[in-house]
Amino acid sequence: MPPLFDWEFAADPYPAYAWLREHAPVRRTELPSGVEAWLVTRYADARQALADQRLSKNPVHHHERSAHGKGKVGIPGERSANLMTHLLNIDPPDHTRLRRLVSKAFTPARVSEFEPRVRELTDRLIDGFAARGEADLIHEFAFPLPIYAICDMLGVPAEDQDDFRDWAGMMLRHHKPGEPGPPRGGVGRAVKKMRNYLAELIHRKREMPGDDLISGLIRASDHGEHLSENEAAAMAFILLFAGFETTVNLIGNGTFALLGHPRQRSLLRGAVADGDERLLATAVEELLRYDGPVEMATWRFATEALEIGGVRIAEGEPVLVVLAAADRDPAKFADPDVLDLERRDNQHLGYGHGIHYCLGAPLARLEGRLALSALLRRLPDVRLAVPPSELRWRGGLIMRGLRTLPVEFTPEPGDG
Repeated sequence: MPPLFDWEFAADPYPAYAWLREHAPVRRTELPSGVEAWLVTRYADARQALADQRLSKNPVHHHERSAHGKGKVGIPGERSANLMTHLLNIDPPDHTRLRRLVSKAFTPARVSEFEPRVRELTDRLIDGFAARGEADLIHEFAFPLPIYAICDMLGVPAEDQDDFRDWAGMMLRHHKPGEPGPPRGGVGRAVKKMRNYLAELIHRKREMPGDDLISGLIRASDHGEHLSENEAAAMAFILLFAGFETTVNLIGNGTFALLGHPRQRSLLRGAVADGDERLLATAVEELLRYDGPVEMATWRFATEALEIGGVRIAEGEPVLVVLAAADRDPAKFADPDVLDLERRDNQHLGYGHGIHYCLGAPLARLEGRLALSALLRRLPDVRLAVPPSELRWRGGLIMRGLRTLPVEFTPEPGDG
């Protein structure tokens, strides 16, 4: 079996996932944290597991047998910061209540209202490097775009948004090339700073509400829905955390995939020039399938003994559905290792399935579509500035994305 979770695996996990799908589609594996979990890699099994109500999202159901792995099944720092009561950690009926409240902010109509702001952000960010002829598309584009967008949606004042960008960078261990990374323990500290800020912001929004998501959560709690301040803070936190990292990786991974497939990139560039929104939409779906931002669905725990793919899972054991493996399953997708931006009937699992389907998927799709369109329109000859082998990936468990993406292009003429 190919090794899992080393640097080579982070750069290209798909050969290992192909082996698992064929030889051990439901396999118990020790993770780098010391936790043992079941990896589910075939599409049919993955789809079933994502909708199985016997697999709980609540970590209270985890039988933590390993002292080394104790407390290592969630977002670092969320427990100590009292941010556990969010959609990724709860089940119905609490999940149903909270999702109903937040889903009002992510309707297609509400997201479409946000499109002009996202367009403005994409062009402003590209303006910052277009005249140079080179850029790091992660640090200068893919990372700041969703941070500022979700801050706007939450109602974070403009003067505070750079603080959020710094805290988010620490949570991703993201830093400028050439600078030292955040200190050990920085993730937990960043989460606590964000928690303290959100508590203060919620207090301010109670006094002076606006037309933003946090104000909407507060209004809902004031009309018999019983959303506590802790719940409001946890919801705002997870929308920020889940809402920006997935989009960073969608834009970064998607751009890298296009740079490695010149014919597909040329096809999409032509569609952008012609205003073909249809191909842009199918391209985003294919990029989500081919090398999506979320490698594994977030943790699930068996509330009773059950079977997945003919393998018995004991009560209390963790299950990780490997979305990246399921979306390359040849039993579901023809030529799964081929990037085909015109692929039809693309029922990928990139944003999950079932009641925990990603709430922010419409916003992420909008940001991904507008970001790729702007890059191809304004930097039509964009190309990698280094060999692909020199790129480094953030080795995580749930998310997978590039640390940097250095590119070159013909500079846009300056104002002078």
